[in-house]
Amino acid sequence: MGRKRMEEQWWKGELAADIHQTLRTKELKLPMYKAHSPQIGMRRYFIDLLTVLSNRCNLCPTARHLAIYLLDHFMDRYDITVKQLHIISFACLLLASKFEEKEDKVPKLEHVNNLACMCNVNVVLNKKDLLRMEMLLLENFNWNLCLPTPAHYIDYYLCVSIGENDLHNGWPITSLTKTKDFLEKYAYYFLDFSVQDHTFLHFRPSLIAAACVCAARICMQISPAWTTQLELLTCYSWEHLAQCIEMMFIYYENDIKEASNLKKQVTIQHQEQEAVENLSHQATTQVLFQQSSYHPLAQHSATLSQFQSPVQDLCSAYRDSLQAHRPSGLLAGSADSSLHSYATLQASLRPSAQTLPIQTPIAVQVALGTEPRHCISTACGSSYFSGHHSYTAGCFDG
Repeated sequence: MGRKRMEEQWWKGELAADIHQTLRTKELKLPMYKAHSPQIGMRRYFIDLLTVLSNRCNLCPTARHLAIYLLDHFMDRYDITVKQLHIISFACLLLASKFEEKEDKVPKLEHVNNLACMCNVNVVLNKKDLLRMEMLLLENFNWNLCLPTPAHYIDYYLCVSIGENDLHNGWPITSLTKTKDFLEKYAYYFLDFSVQDHTFLHFRPSLIAAACVCAARICMQISPAWTTQLELLTCYSWEHLAQCIEMMFIYYENDIKEASNLKKQVTIQHQEQEAVENLSHQATTQVLFQQSSYHPLAQHSATLSQFQSPVQDLCSAYRDSLQAHRPSGLLAGSADSSLHSYATLQASLRPSAQTLPIQTPIAVQVALGTEPRHCISTACGSSYFSGHHSYTAGCFDG
């Protein structure tokens, strides 16, 4: 998944340490995530939707992660109907882009509507309703959008992600620049993993960013997995990161299995189509169409087969080390039990849900697939907002 660096690379400036310390102080005041939303089953779909929209708008990772953070905590505070979640998601994305990007990078309302249509979301937003939703979001976050996410830390930690004394497969690293470039891609790969499951919200954002760097070093077989320099910069030891890293590798292995199963399904479909065409060819004297030998995963199959086995072995080896350092808390037991422990933790956090103060909802027709990540087909009608939220001026260009 591609990403774009912001022009102001604060992590390379003279004030980098001060900015990092400020972010670490602010993250201590972040509200606790309780995973209490009745629509939490729809979360993965809306995360994927925000990811697609932010990539098409070429937004920076911090804007995307801030939008997801706003959506998560807003859903966690209110009992929101599925009919309203699309408007809220778009408002979160636009608010985050206004806060993290320059003015000329903020998506226009017309562009967002076009992208929503391309994603099979038949929602037509208007300025008035969207502005009211933005005002409601700002009021709920006390007009404070300076909320640290893992994306705010990761570039700072990547600055010291590779050192001259590091080893690759037990040998000195010949090119620090190339190795760091590959490690950066791995780190952002795990960073994207961190928003796929809400259980990662129980970790501090800075810890997740540090765990992404460490997990990337493990995947690339860089030793040691965690250096003294990284520990001093992040203020996290291996013991602090072990729980989060183990969860990342669990989801990473599941991702590899899903890719492998998808490859098998495509191969089977391809073989079935070839068999049908062969029968048709025997019954006719002329072949009008020939089945293409290309399928979407063909170009990645060789890489996947070479990459999957050593990483699984590496995960097993580091799980043994994780087992040795594992505290007696959430991760007691096997890797699977760690997820059940997180579910137990979430189940114990059940305050009463509030009702979102929005009246006369828009008319929306929703068609859900069997999996949350499928697109939702909707059709919007009139405004569903009450008129008691005041605002000053418009935020959008035509």
